[in-house]
Amino acid sequence: MSKTRSEVLNESQKKGVVAAATTGAAVAAGVLVAPVAGALLALPAAYFGYKWWKHRSENGIRF
Repeated sequence: MSKTRSEVLNESQKKGVVAAATTGAAVAAGVLVAPVAGALLALPAAYFGYKWWKHRSENGIRF
């Protein structure tokens, strides 16, 4: 059973929020703690950003 368009959009929004939150945490850690901490936290941010980008492209959602 496939998902409805609104379910796909809601899932995309959730993935976007996670990606934005991890990116914000990486930037904050890089500024407040140390550049090394920011670089380490940038890895999960890049992963979640990629997952969000891929989800949107697979489902035909415009950027």
